[in-house]
Amino acid sequence: MDISFSFFWQQMTQNPILFITVILTLGVIFVNGWTDAPNAIATCVSTRAMGVRAAILMSAIFNFLGVLIMTLINSTVAMTIKNMVNFDGHNDQAMIALCAALFAIVIWAVAAWYFGIPTSESHALIAGLSGAAIALQGGFSGINGAEWVKVLIGLLLSTLLGFASGYIICKLTVLICQNMDRRKTNTFFNGAQIFGGAAMSFMHGAQDGQKFMGVLILGVFLMNGSDSTAGVVLPVWMMLLCSVVMGLGTGVGGKKIIKSVGMDMVKLEKYQGFSADLAAAACLLLSSLFGIPVSTTHTKTAAIMGVGAIKRLSAINFRVVGDMVMTWVLTFPGCGFIGFLMAKLFMAIF
Repeated sequence: MDISFSFFWQQMTQNPILFITVILTLGVIFVNGWTDAPNAIATCVSTRAMGVRAAILMSAIFNFLGVLIMTLINSTVAMTIKNMVNFDGHNDQAMIALCAALFAIVIWAVAAWYFGIPTSESHALIAGLSGAAIALQGGFSGINGAEWVKVLIGLLLSTLLGFASGYIICKLTVLICQNMDRRKTNTFFNGAQIFGGAAMSFMHGAQDGQKFMGVLILGVFLMNGSDSTAGVVLPVWMMLLCSVVMGLGTGVGGKKIIKSVGMDMVKLEKYQGFSADLAAAACLLLSSLFGIPVSTTHTKTAAIMGVGAIKRLSAINFRVVGDMVMTWVLTFPGCGFIGFLMAKLFMAIF
């Protein structure tokens, strides 16, 4: 199917439900930049390796590159959302569920941002979509349990691998640099932090950017009577649009999340910030190459906790960690319930 900008615009203006879906998706991408993308640059800003404005610009550029390059290598992550629920060819129901899920994300993510807690929009989307499917089908018959198992495995892996790799990489860094001049290593890690922030932004685009582009394309396919996006090539104009909107979101509201992740959870030195970025980026790269959708938020925060545990566990602010974990746990029932209610509302309207 043609996914040129002119075709996409024509489809959007001719189908009100698709127009609403696109607006909501862009709203979610904006909120993702607001609440999730700041995780990628939290450490390099908190250690003062970069200023906030420069870090946001860098983040936008590398988010775009992450979407572009990783999509060419493996676009599996972009197409995972479709497999979560089964509407048995009822594309009108699928569009309503999609709108309800997107609306649920915006509500949930903004509420979490208000309290300065990073959220996973990926898991919020899955929960909202599942809640909407339950409302539309009157039960759990449309939920694909096998795909849910993959999501839960990805959640567990992103947390465990993030923590372990953060601890190991930071430990190796300390051993390598223990006899070096502290001033020279600080200069090196100041630059290395910028590299780490760029790598994290790249991998954030590879994971979250792909997912929400997949939502946009799925909306077009559903409106044209197809529920399969197999073989589609993600257009560059859509990659650029998603990256710009995400960058705007980071610029508008990213400071609060940067403070929570990069400053409040663990007080980081430059070498620790670099270790956390490198560990999280490596985990996300591995997940993207194998097409496993994971949470960039969970991976990065777990890596920071692993780095903090090098000195002592008491270096980690477990009150902040507890707030984050509680939000992550409540994301599934919370967004599922909002998605359920929104689907009922949209059914009454449409």
